[in-house]
Amino acid sequence: MSAAFMAKPSNPIRRALTRFFALVVRTYFREVEVIGEAPGKDVKGRLFAANHVNGLVDPILVVTTAECPISPVAKSTLWNIPGFRLLLDLADAVPIVRKRDNPGKSAKDNDAVFERVANHLKGGGNILIFPEGTSHNEPALVPFRSGAGRMLARARTEGGEGLEVQPVGLEFDERQIFRSRVLVVYGKPIKIDDFNEPDDDALANAITARLREDLTALVVEGATWDERLLVTRVAELLSNEGDDSSLAGWSAIGRQAEAARKLLSDDDPVLLAVRETVSRYYDALTEAKTADIGVKSRRNLAPRSVLGLLGLLAILPLSLAGAALFWLPYRLPRLVVRATKQESSDLTSTYKLAAGLLAFPLWAILLVALVAWKLPVDTGGKVLACLAVVASPFAALVWLDRLPRLSDTFGLLIGRGRGRLDHLRELRKAALDAIERGREKTFGALPP
Repeated sequence: MSAAFMAKPSNPIRRALTRFFALVVRTYFREVEVIGEAPGKDVKGRLFAANHVNGLVDPILVVTTAECPISPVAKSTLWNIPGFRLLLDLADAVPIVRKRDNPGKSAKDNDAVFERVANHLKGGGNILIFPEGTSHNEPALVPFRSGAGRMLARARTEGGEGLEVQPVGLEFDERQIFRSRVLVVYGKPIKIDDFNEPDDDALANAITARLREDLTALVVEGATWDERLLVTRVAELLSNEGDDSSLAGWSAIGRQAEAARKLLSDDDPVLLAVRETVSRYYDALTEAKTADIGVKSRRNLAPRSVLGLLGLLAILPLSLAGAALFWLPYRLPRLVVRATKQESSDLTSTYKLAAGLLAFPLWAILLVALVAWKLPVDTGGKVLACLAVVASPFAALVWLDRLPRLSDTFGLLIGRGRGRLDHLRELRKAALDAIERGREKTFGALPP
């Protein structure tokens, strides 16, 4: 695609598309937290570099949480997917030919792309790239490619002024689950003029190394999935203990827990005690079908006020209607993921999101058409019924978000007995005591 067909930031279709996908991600995720130095609408000439663990969901999150227009770099094979070409072109996405997609590619194949990106940055445009080069399913960042550094070096050589690069960390509590939570962490922008490297190669390498360092500081990592799971569980325990259940609080503690973990050898008795007590507690949580926040304080699980409870009860009929009417499209994304054997990959959310974007609107249109055609009421009644059909799945989502918490409250205190709750709290205290001993040994690397 030539530069002549690049979408302009002021393009109303592009603006509408961005707003639409912002609504989509806030429907797919229960909560989208944005922290750090999020870019304003006047940001220009900046390259954003993010970690990449959730397929096409990652670029959507960055593009829709930044106020300034951003053009994402994407693998060229996406342009071959029916329906994607138009969306990618409207988003001003830049196709990159990867070696794995075209083993016969030469160094010159992406030269035109680098030239286009350099001109875009030089002209005040913004670019999103994923330095890892591919979406992956690893517990830590994978080796970085130098593409981001080379693009910026070229833009500066060709006269670009005021160029910047900004790391963006993406964290998910359960990235493969519908209505989970996501944290978007914008790091500190880095001015390219602050680098003093003598040539483009040296500058590209320096930018790549700095990006790796800064992005590592924004995300929680682990040498293995078991290690990362331990770190995230410790972070959850400590953030809940401090009455901060936000992903921002979890991420901050998780990165501190990760730093403390690195100070202990694998056979350190303190680390072994943390691993044993935390694992025992979370195994008990799984058996009880509850979560840590429910054991810590039942008050966090119930509606925050009488008005909140009344509001939930008021929309219950609409919620039940939505659950019944939209049962099939709600199940369809899971079936698609199962059929494509992507249940535990980095593409799970991509397949679910794509299937939902197709199934839900079409199903809603079909239901509205049936109501308007068959419902034996006057025009006003049909309009109200159609509005109820459209609103019902959103009411169902409200209850979907609340049910696990309500289940934890009443299940622990009534259905499963007070004795089990007391046992879980004993296990939780033992885990927290072991974590505290680890904190003391690592000289405060973990927060109190």
